[in-house]
Amino acid sequence: MAYLVGVTVLWAFSFSLIGVYLAGQVDSYFAVLLRVGLAALVFLPFLRPRLLKGKQRLALMALGAIQLGIMYTFFYQSFLLLSVPEVLLFTIFTPIYIALLDDLMFGRFTPIYLLSAVLAVIGAAVIRYDGVDGGFWMGFLVVQGANLCFAIGQVGYRRLAAELPADLPWHNVFGWFFIGAMVIALPAFLLFGNGAALPTTGVQWSVLAWLGLVASGVGYFAWNQGATRVDAGSLAVMNNALIPAGLAVNLLIWNREADMSRLLLGAGILAASLWLNHWWRQRQRVHPA
Repeated sequence: MAYLVGVTVLWAFSFSLIGVYLAGQVDSYFAVLLRVGLAALVFLPFLRPRLLKGKQRLALMALGAIQLGIMYTFFYQSFLLLSVPEVLLFTIFTPIYIALLDDLMFGRFTPIYLLSAVLAVIGAAVIRYDGVDGGFWMGFLVVQGANLCFAIGQVGYRRLAAELPADLPWHNVFGWFFIGAMVIALPAFLLFGNGAALPTTGVQWSVLAWLGLVASGVGYFAWNQGATRVDAGSLAVMNNALIPAGLAVNLLIWNREADMSRLLLGAGILAASLWLNHWWRQRQRVHPA
């Protein structure tokens, strides 16, 4: 859980950084390409190809292509269609995708995971729902595409990790994850990118460097490692913990207005969903079915 909490704090800055400094100013496909490329540079020096079999390398590359390459393509496009608060609002459905996909991939059905996820969605909605206008549907669908890719990547990583040796040094194989993301990001930029909309200021380059090296490079490694060490219910809930964290950053640094009573109430519901899941896990240990 410490991994997930740490990365949540780290990623809390990403929404505002993208919305304030990049969206509508820097080509989204270039931003994705540079972010993925820089993240790959963090892990390529540590890559040891012989630690994974061919199919395992391809599986990790596929997860990177989905969770990072395709997800980022959707994610950055969403900022051209929606405001930062609306993007935050529409991410609230990710926990439900995670709960259902995890049960599907592991061949089970765990109602408490779904209940925890639904509570997390309610908590996030309390925090962020301000009403939307009639032109939001395309943005909503784009964000759901990003949510689904992020969920598939997390659950798929959990599944792959369960099949690999427990003592596998993941930092020596995680480079394949970013190589898979590059397989999507590079062609996307070459086909759809706008070379005339590259970064023009030191701030934009600095933001992209931070997002690539730290938020993506360190962040995705730590997040996926954390995903393998908690149950699906906790993972689902933590996916929505980013919303109050992101709003807090937006409020404290960029002085955007936020309803503190709703923020606290929604955060309380998120905490309750996490407690409910923890209580159920403890009960299962004492009274297994």
